[in-house]
Amino acid sequence: MNLKQIAGVAHRPESIPAGVVVLTHGAGGNRDSPLLQQICDEWARRGFLAVRYNLPYRRRRTTGPPSGSAAGDRAGIVEAITLCRGLADGPLIAGGHSYGGRLTSMVVAAGEAQVDVLTLFSYPVHPPGKPERPRTDHLPDITVPTVFTHGTSDPFGTPAEVRDAAAMISAPTEIVEIAGARHDLRSKTLDVPALAVSATLRLLR
Repeated sequence: MNLKQIAGVAHRPESIPAGVVVLTHGAGGNRDSPLLQQICDEWARRGFLAVRYNLPYRRRRTTGPPSGSAAGDRAGIVEAITLCRGLADGPLIAGGHSYGGRLTSMVVAAGEAQVDVLTLFSYPVHPPGKPERPRTDHLPDITVPTVFTHGTSDPFGTPAEVRDAAAMISAPTEIVEIAGARHDLRSKTLDVPALAVSATLRLLR
């Protein structure tokens, strides 16, 4: 298994993987975010091989916001999904946090990579404080089941705005609302990874 080309880290289950999960980070973050590590740990506990990887801009620079073109980062997502598809039999689930999830959803909407379920964490429905600038034009082109895990206090989209965004997708969707959480999805009372993974498995089945 050579994940160096995507700067990936694998979380392996104890038995033969039931499938593969491929996740990436938000703008300004990296593959080592606590959220991604916890989610990948949860997937491995559920019997899946989970890979968290860096987007191309993060491979070039260890800190800072996205640099270069979003098209280059989308190409990196296609590369990661293609590489990870060969790591195990079974379904492939892909997504990410914020910017990474949005670009993954764009890749899937454009038919640039095939996945079985999308899992989107803190989807940026619009920039904070700018609901007049929606980032949802491509959502009607998504034809695979999609999970949105979203904090109810996230400035990138209210619960109602996330529901409206999910309704644009023709395939089955599920929204996991994390009460009180902001964009980082931290919660003192809820097991965010367990809730998100359970929702994804429901749609997968």
